[in-house]
Amino acid sequence: MKKEEVRARIEEIGIVPAIRVSSVEEARFAAAAVSAGGIPIVEITMTVPEACGLIHDMVTNVPDIIVGAGTVLDPETALRCLDTGAHFLTSPGLDLSIVELARKANIVSMPGALTPSEVTAACRAGVDFIKVFPCASVGGASYIRALKGPFPHASFVAAGGVTQQTAMDFIRAGATALGIGGELIPPEAVRRRRSEQITELARRFLNIVREARKLVAPARQQVALR
Repeated sequence: MKKEEVRARIEEIGIVPAIRVSSVEEARFAAAAVSAGGIPIVEITMTVPEACGLIHDMVTNVPDIIVGAGTVLDPETALRCLDTGAHFLTSPGLDLSIVELARKANIVSMPGALTPSEVTAACRAGVDFIKVFPCASVGGASYIRALKGPFPHASFVAAGGVTQQTAMDFIRAGATALGIGGELIPPEAVRRRRSEQITELARRFLNIVREARKLVAPARQQVALR
């Protein structure tokens, strides 16, 4: 899958599920459940045992799902993830060497950034998305709105503390997408193999994003007409 297709799909869906579980089997289960709910995107974090092997297997054998590598903390790990064929790399912080590796490999980069200085550096590096993490801890939707002022063209992914109650506010504030972990993939649902619960949560979050975008669209049209 080409970089442009991956980026467009993430923008369209607007949700990046973070899978942080304790086994490969649980990760496969979670990925299948969110995909069944209409979200064919998963971020396999490096905290999952044998994460790189799982990413390679899914990229090879589950072509309908965009599979990214998450919690990539150093260039060495990034290179291993690139070897798996991961469709995107994401990190909780901004490491420009990882961004550069993703650029050279022509895959989507989604580094974390929190301060305006970090956002500036990420924009200058030409990243595809900027994960604002941990977003809820620093003001939530109001912080995204504040960042969109000086960075109107940045594609922000709100992550860290996104819930069903706050998801709409993040999109209306200007987030391009949402990074969601336990609120979408509850550990207990994974442990008990309650796929229908995760699938229903995926549908709910998708609907929230769609409804929020409907509310945002008229406001943008009014601004364009001024």
